[in-house]
Amino acid sequence: FLQHLAALAATAQAEARQTQQQLQAQQQEVARLQEQLNRARQDGERWASALQRAQREALEREATHGAEQARQQELIRDMKGRLLELLREKDALWQKTEGIDTPMPSPVPRDAGLCACCRKDFHLLSRRYNCRLCQGKVCHTCSMDMGKQGRCCLLCYQQRHTQAT
Repeated sequence: FLQHLAALAATAQAEARQTQQQLQAQQQEVARLQEQLNRARQDGERWASALQRAQREALEREATHGAEQARQQELIRDMKGRLLELLREKDALWQKTEGIDTPMPSPVPRDAGLCACCRKDFHLLSRRYNCRLCQGKVCHTCSMDMGKQGRCCLLCYQQRHTQAT
């Protein structure tokens, strides 16, 4: 009977050791899982903070964009208003100048190969220009640049500027 009890005690001790080892392994697993959980919580907090920061920045960008868009719309409104003013002014000036007769410049010589003013031949190095007022053919020397209106001959330019003054 004692042997049986001793065998039972040995078996119980072996089971107790095995259970204790399993318990230690499970405690280590719980500790490892606890550590992972803590890291996951820290990561979650970092991500939540980054998300809040990104949302704040997006709201700030949206507010800045809205203000810039409003400023640009106001600028467009102002430019449209100024354009209308300039168009009205142009129409008024056009109406004032509509009745003014401009004297016709001297007739253009028929020979298209010669400058209407200096009578030089046009060739590779002397360019031919059409006078925008009398339609005569003139060289670079005998023409004046009137900006966006193009070029005109010296005679038309002088006539036009003596009328303006």
